[in-house]
Amino acid sequence: MTDVADTRTSAERAVPNVRFGADGLAPAVVQDASDGRVLMLGYMDTEALLATVETGDVHFRSRSRERLWRKGETSGNVLRLVRIDVDCDADAILVRAEPLGPTCHRGTGSCFDAADAGGDAAQGFAWLETLWAVIAARAADRPAGSYTASLLDGGVDAVGRKVTEEATELLLAAKDDAVESTPATRAPIAGEAADLLYHTLVLLAERGMRPADVIAALRSREAARS
Repeated sequence: MTDVADTRTSAERAVPNVRFGADGLAPAVVQDASDGRVLMLGYMDTEALLATVETGDVHFRSRSRERLWRKGETSGNVLRLVRIDVDCDADAILVRAEPLGPTCHRGTGSCFDAADAGGDAAQGFAWLETLWAVIAARAADRPAGSYTASLLDGGVDAVGRKVTEEATELLLAAKDDAVESTPATRAPIAGEAADLLYHTLVLLAERGMRPADVIAALRSREAARS
């Protein structure tokens, strides 16, 4: 029996199988790839899916204008594709993307934000899952040349010394900023806080613990106060 050659392009092969509705559309939820925040809801058809995969910019089918449109084609606030998934019934699409500018036409980051763009914004904590995944992988594999692996090989004392060192440096950076706050004094606070957070996560990995254990402790304390 002769195999039938697959004549589809690589982009066509990358498009997931979707059960479109009678109108040829499926709802597409767009999620910020960095923090998991829902940015918008649109509708896609086969053409929009293919255009998204081919170009790397998220496309939709406009129901009001009855045409294909690229998000940000007039504003410049495009959505850069990271990943596409479908739900368990294959009739809804999840698009993970990197927004280049506000997603909503009102100037807010998400179409689900309050109309006042000055409201509280998501802080991006979901990205820490990515950092933790890397640390956990280094703890399991201990690759040669990895700084994280070298810390873990040094045991609790080696990691603990770095946590203490970074905590002290964060305090000193904050005290410098307290004397006279400028962009030049605030930048080191973020940098030292990042170092402290990273080394704290490595310390958890060294002790065989997870960030979820810390979250559980915080939730327990909050419940006790309420």
